Amino acid sequence: MIKELKLTNWKSFEEATLYIDPITIIIGTNASGKSNTLDALLFLNRVSSGIGISQAINGDVNLPALRGGMEWVCRKPEKQFVLELLIGGIKENQDYRYELTVQVNGTKAEVFNEALTLLTYGPRRDQPKERSLFMTKHDETNSLGIPTYFYTATKGPGKRIDLNRTHVILSQTETLNLRKEIQEGAKYVLSKLEGIFVFDPIPSHMRDYSPLSETLLADSSNIAGILAGLEKNRKKEVEETLTKYLKDLPERDIKRVWAESVGKFKTDAMLYCDEGWEGVSTHEIDARGMSDGTLRYLAIVMALLTRNTGSLLVIEEVDNGLHPSRAHILVKMLKSLGKERNIDVIVTTHNPALLDAAGTRMVPFITVAHRDDKTGASKLVQLEDIQQLPKLMASGSLGRLSTEGRIASALKQEDAQ
Repeated sequence: MIKELKLTNWKSFEEATLYIDPITIIIGTNASGKSNTLDALLFLNRVSSGIGISQAINGDVNLPALRGGMEWVCRKPEKQFVLELLIGGIKENQDYRYELTVQVNGTKAEVFNEALTLLTYGPRRDQPKERSLFMTKHDETNSLGIPTYFYTATKGPGKRIDLNRTHVILSQTETLNLRKEIQEGAKYVLSKLEGIFVFDPIPSHMRDYSPLSETLLADSSNIAGILAGLEKNRKKEVEETLTKYLKDLPERDIKRVWAESVGKFKTDAMLYCDEGWEGVSTHEIDARGMSDGTLRYLAIVMALLTRNTGSLLVIEEVDNGLHPSRAHILVKMLKSLGKERNIDVIVTTHNPALLDAAGTRMVPFITVAHRDDKTGASKLVQLEDIQQLPKLMASGSLGRLSTEGRIASALKQEDAQ
């Protein structure tokens, strides 16, 4: 699992660290840096799949650009940004540290530095033992490729291979003849980056027929096609779980949620549910008659049920479309289903009801994004690290403190000290 994400000169951030737990809630006012944090994860996911760095930022015909594009990917006036990850290793006493520095020049972005380090923790050692699996270095020849040195278990810088600057080194290691621990580490870290799913279900995209599919899209437009395309026993299991979690959401009683193949060739699908009131016979509706909140909630449950174990689900404004009285249902579902499927979840919210539903036990897992009054740089602060928090919580709930702006005020006071 990804444990930490460090941002340096990324968008509005000068330097900040996001600590990632089984469930991580990011709060903050508008333009505080929440979306910029999620964009870093989206960027890492894109480049891990072999997409070029410039393309991952600027987008293309089939790929939307990151917010702000190349012009705003670095904090002004910097021309480089650094993203650093700490990832739990294959063995319990190991982690991987992955560092990527990107140089931006006009409409072009390239690798400036990149490194993958294996950290091994010993029972009698204060600091982990570090082994550089690969790292880049600059030479004076200004070659088109970037010199990359790979671990060889011998003295010296290691085995040099000049690689493409336009793509991350991590994605280029699969075709190289390298030591087993390098191939194993690079493959493992790539799998964690590829497992990042930045999810934004859009109800209007979910109401139409969708083709049978195997992978849920980021807007959840093919949710019916995913469900209808599952193997028979798995389909029944997923439909029962969707029904179970949806039952508590609306005022009506949900008897069943399912998807069916439709059309002459049975290659498209539609999402359905049976609903009704107590004492009244149920009636069938399809996705076109479901509310926005119901569809978004179904999509989130579906994502947790179909993503690979060990992946990371990222959802911006997770409670959009949900009534505040249902916030506790959403929180309970994210915690229980995320734990059951071993999927970490990062969400952002502006909703005080969700913070109240999370309760005091979730305080260690809440991060506050805010802007420094002097520099304008975004910061990430864990809620439990705010010095005034005990006093604040004695006077009101988390939701009330957020609504009244008292958390933001406390951070401003600490910045001024």
